[in-house]
Amino acid sequence: MTSNSGDVPALVIIGAHPKLYNHDLAPTAPEGRTWGLFSLFAMWMSDVHSVGGYTFAASLFFLGLTGWQVLISMTVGITAVYFLMNLIGRPSQRYGIPFPVMARVSFGVMGANLAAIVRGVVGIVWYGVQTYFASKAVQVLIITLAPSAVDLTHNSIIGLSTLAWFSFLFMWLFQLIIFLSGMERIRRFIDFCGPVVYVVMLALAVWMLWQTGFSSLSLQLSPPAASNAATIGVMANAAMLIVAYFSALLLNFGDFARFAKSEDAMKAGNLLGLPVNFLVFSIITVIVTAGTLNVFGEAIMDPVLIVEKIGNPIVVIVGSITFIVATMGINIVANFVSPAYDISNLNPERINFKMGGLITSILSVLVCPWLFVASPSAITLFVSIFGSTLGPMFGIMVADYYLVRKQIVRVDDLYTMSPSGAFHYDGGWNSRALIALALSGVLSIGLSLLGAYGLIFNVGDWGWLIGACVGGTIYRALSKEQDSVPIVVGAGE
Repeated sequence: MTSNSGDVPALVIIGAHPKLYNHDLAPTAPEGRTWGLFSLFAMWMSDVHSVGGYTFAASLFFLGLTGWQVLISMTVGITAVYFLMNLIGRPSQRYGIPFPVMARVSFGVMGANLAAIVRGVVGIVWYGVQTYFASKAVQVLIITLAPSAVDLTHNSIIGLSTLAWFSFLFMWLFQLIIFLSGMERIRRFIDFCGPVVYVVMLALAVWMLWQTGFSSLSLQLSPPAASNAATIGVMANAAMLIVAYFSALLLNFGDFARFAKSEDAMKAGNLLGLPVNFLVFSIITVIVTAGTLNVFGEAIMDPVLIVEKIGNPIVVIVGSITFIVATMGINIVANFVSPAYDISNLNPERINFKMGGLITSILSVLVCPWLFVASPSAITLFVSIFGSTLGPMFGIMVADYYLVRKQIVRVDDLYTMSPSGAFHYDGGWNSRALIALALSGVLSIGLSLLGAYGLIFNVGDWGWLIGACVGGTIYRALSKEQDSVPIVVGAGE
């Protein structure tokens, strides 16, 4: 039985508890699974092709690697992300359920709220960060069209000038209007966002090569490692930073996989959108970032600033609009949809997807996101810490689904508060998952912080992997083998 109260058909779960169920959290009906290879490919293009993604990739030059070494590190990291993304996406694609509902399997019907809050907080901060990056393009566009507006940039109000605040709030409102239109409209929007940025970025790369040739690709912005072994170690750290950068979506990719037509379509879209697309984007990043030192006399990590420095008004206008659209794409994929579902999961009776999105948007302003990306070191530290925070939950969920439950889930029990439900555990909380989360989280976050401040050898880049492995191992050790249970008819594949 299906419901069409929202823009995507959903299955009706008879007897579902109102504290656990609404249309947005219900399993996607078969006719609602319309995302094919291109939609998933475009989703990943939207996630990768952003000012924030470019700035993060460019910041890897400050690790003491050459352009080619950065490229190799990116390739290794994104290949790992591809395989991990398929692991976390399979159960949501099979059962049509979003991340906070899938989290009920391992954390319990109430414990999933804890996982949703942690993921939601990360999404809210990143939503604000990406909105801030896009607002910089808005500011450049305004100054290009009205040069006198530069007078509004000479003051500071909580870290932003008057013009910067106007640009940020404009971008915030513009995004919100589009994002609240529903998942089907969102799908069509990201189908457009993903490819559009390639035009400007490819043109920028060609222009840089015309200016500098290939010699600039040996760029190093900090002293190189002392030995070949040390260089390999730094490259491994850079690869792990790539995994940490995607750690948010490594947790909630199910929010999108639930709409995939099939698992094969999901894997094919992931292959084109992650290793293939990211490799092309990485090459462009290396070319453009490396070329800025020779062309402008300084290494510039912000593509908006690059097009501004070129000085041609048409280039500035086209480039700024493109980066605005591209950043809106990643905000949908990585930072809006998940917190919207996560917040809805806290109180499904009163908060639907749209209301959750509105709350996400408001909170993203209050966290003053520009403080998190004030410098290259701040960006990498931020990525390491939130990777260390989310890694344990990934490890627990994967260990539970694949090793404990053998990929079998009773869907009806995800929406019941009955003590007889498979995911009720102890009052709705799975103590085994909470213990594993606490122990692995303290370890991974603690090591990341100690390393970041030089108190121990820096293992912060590996925080996600440490947290995921330790969390999954502890959970598996605490869990007993569980009998397979049948899938509810109509809610599975």
